[in-house]
Amino acid sequence: MIEALRHDDIIEKIGGRFKLTALIQRRWLELLQGARPMVDPKGLTEMEVVIQEILEGKVEMELIEDESGDDQ
Repeated sequence: MIEALRHDDIIEKIGGRFKLTALIQRRWLELLQGARPMVDPKGLTEMEVVIQEILEGKVEMELIEDESGDDQ
């Protein structure tokens, strides 16, 4: 298991488990589609690369606003 996921620090940094999971999935997909890693990937799995990018603040959650302006 990835050590950073054993602690709640990364969860608190992102703002919750759901947001963290969504961010991991989005970034992992980007890497699978050919995006370049923002950290040195030597010896790391793709998941470890994603977690390291998040820990270093190189990947953040983007908020998508409702275009209609409704707060539903």
